[in-house]
Amino acid sequence: MIAALDTNILVYVEGVNGAEHEAAARTLIERLSERDVAIPVQALGELYNVLTRRAQWPSDRARLAVAAWHATFAVAPTTETAMIAALDLAAAHRLSVWDSVMLAVAAENGCRLLLSEDFHNGFSWRGVTVANPFAAPPNPLLDALLSSEAP
Repeated sequence: MIAALDTNILVYVEGVNGAEHEAAARTLIERLSERDVAIPVQALGELYNVLTRRAQWPSDRARLAVAAWHATFAVAPTTETAMIAALDLAAAHRLSVWDSVMLAVAAENGCRLLLSEDFHNGFSWRGVTVANPFAAPPNPLLDALLSSEAP
């Protein structure tokens, strides 16, 4: 795996934060190779929560959206080791424990990037760099990944 997707990317693709975010996120997803992407299992749970609570989707529609993500990309579990690492990360850097779990799971699964807007763009930990895919200028690692995936 090269890149892990944080919940906000999934939410944008589902159209929750408006057409501009949706278009940018869809373009990103279309440019990534399915074989090089992992979704932390936590992101699927958070997506369901956002869709049913904030977006007020019916639960069956939200479940179908989650199932589609699950069927498309590898899903990375939250292990005991990742949770302990996340607690250390949260304490050391004053981060949310749930954001830290995303990063720890990405590291545990050998990802080089965590695509997210929830961290400082460029933050790096245990070989994983956080890249905001919507920031300008683009993160050089993400730019290289997207360039290599271009048809």
